[in-house]
Amino acid sequence: PQGAVGPLVDSGASGPPASTAVRATTRDEIMRRAEKWVSARVPYSMTAYWSDGYRQDCSGFVSMAWDLGGNEWTGSLAGFGTKIARADLQPGDILLFHNPADPAAGSHVTIFGGWTDGTHSHYTAYEQTRPYTRKATTPMAYWSNSAQYVAYRYKGLTAQSGGSGSATSFPGASKFGPGADNAFVTQLGKLLIAQGGKRFYRVGAGPRWTDADRRATQAFQLAQGWKGKEADGIPGPGTWELLVKGTGRTIPAAGGGADEAPAFPGRGSFRPGQSNSDVQRLGTQLVKKGYGRYYAKGPDRRWTEADRRNVEAFQKAQGWRGSAADGYPGPETWRRLFA
Repeated sequence: PQGAVGPLVDSGASGPPASTAVRATTRDEIMRRAEKWVSARVPYSMTAYWSDGYRQDCSGFVSMAWDLGGNEWTGSLAGFGTKIARADLQPGDILLFHNPADPAAGSHVTIFGGWTDGTHSHYTAYEQTRPYTRKATTPMAYWSNSAQYVAYRYKGLTAQSGGSGSATSFPGASKFGPGADNAFVTQLGKLLIAQGGKRFYRVGAGPRWTDADRRATQAFQLAQGWKGKEADGIPGPGTWELLVKGTGRTIPAAGGGADEAPAFPGRGSFRPGQSNSDVQRLGTQLVKKGYGRYYAKGPDRRWTEADRRNVEAFQKAQGWRGSAADGYPGPETWRRLFA
């Protein structure tokens, strides 16, 4: 459900008629506005209006992010955009499903925040939904009515202030995360090292995304006082802006925090037949955390079925199921275990 086309409203007072003019904006600005609502956790409502005058539903959220002159709805947002192919999606574009037969039955719109993997099967969706604004990994194009979502690009989009390839413009979330290998990852690492993150890198910054990049990014985000999804270790427009401008709080020196977990040695260290110090370190930490029930004599350097079953118990305790709780540690299992 959503409200209809209407003017901006502040504190319940009606404003002037909604403007249909297309205002110029950039991808950075669109994503920065979207991040503000995510950070504020704006409650979902068809009738309430946030302090910036935009209605607190899915189409009001996009109206705000695109800096439209009024509050639109899913039936009118397409008029402010140009239809594009899903393969051409970039941060700031939208995925829109409007059901003309029954607008209240499934109509929805999300803001594309970048691909989350190389297969382009999932993306980071920024959306206004119950109970409040969120950004989350979402299957392309959505959980329901997926085939009916259409990709649009805002008509008023202008070039980034520094050019689309500028070192100062946020290149998009798709440039970071598992599988990423590009110059922006190198730049991110150098910026993080300059902000106190040198201890996370064994050999310095490089173009291939590693767990060191994620941990250093998360440490920087935590230093800003961010929590939860805002400190997930993946840089967004806000993280990038602070790093590039050098205006954020620096990463504190190691002092017993969760960011001191030893670097993840790689999945290959934990497989049948492996024998190394990382297996013993893993087992010792499992016992310390209370997940050593399957050890008959205690952990050692050789990977055994007891190690796998203890890891599986720890993973299930995180609420994970299926392949996420197979007993073989990945970077997130390792991070949580040593946190």
